[in-house]
Amino acid sequence: MLSLRELLIPRRMVMIVVAIGLLALCFIYGRWDWFWTDKYQKLMLTGIWNTLVMLVLSMTIGMLMAIPLGLAQAVGPWWLARPAQAFCGVIRGTPLLLQLFLLYYGLGSLFPSIPGIRESIFWPILRDAWYFGVFGLSLSVAGYEGEVMRGAFKSVPRGQLEASVAMGMPRFTMFRRIWLPQAIQRVLPTLGGETVLQLKATPLVAMITVTVVPSSTPATVASTTHAASSADSTSSPVAAAPVTYEPERGRAISLSPVFSRRS
Repeated sequence: MLSLRELLIPRRMVMIVVAIGLLALCFIYGRWDWFWTDKYQKLMLTGIWNTLVMLVLSMTIGMLMAIPLGLAQAVGPWWLARPAQAFCGVIRGTPLLLQLFLLYYGLGSLFPSIPGIRESIFWPILRDAWYFGVFGLSLSVAGYEGEVMRGAFKSVPRGQLEASVAMGMPRFTMFRRIWLPQAIQRVLPTLGGETVLQLKATPLVAMITVTVVPSSTPATVASTTHAASSADSTSSPVAAAPVTYEPERGRAISLSPVFSRRS
């Protein structure tokens, strides 16, 4: 959390005043009767739920993928290190939106042409954009955190690893009890910022037809513009969309000092 002295910095005060002024105008002059309608409440709740679930799943799956990627780059043989480096380089060097398009509209369009795929148990998953969105976001986390894990594994003192081997500790036990815990501890301070970045990246899945918070706004606007002027109808849903992100973003930011102290 920012202290009072940090909040009183002139540029931050200007930004806060402008943000409060814009929100006040939207709340005073906007139409909020749509907010109490069951149809739009269900739409917003669905977007919030999908956003949170995709955030948790993508961060969890991404970190599980980042550990072997970082380990392969740190100490793996060349035939493991080079593909891991190439994967992280491609993921970090290309836009997330392009990756989602390639997964859903590119790879996803090939599955129906595979004989027997429509009758298999995997078809409900392969035709649903939601799973492609989770997979794409997970790959993004794995690409960025895989590079972070590489540095974390290399930062663990080699003397501890050599001492554990000299004492006869099996390599997997050494990895599980000494190497991995210290590497994870060094990565923890970055997870708060990565979680916030991932939360802000989730609206991109709306481009592959997944309902999240921002994608529910155009539907609400389109349904309410017939009842009033465009300015009155548009401002309220658009103002409500970013407000729903604040509790999750604030929670992620509040966890960052906890991770930093533990490291």
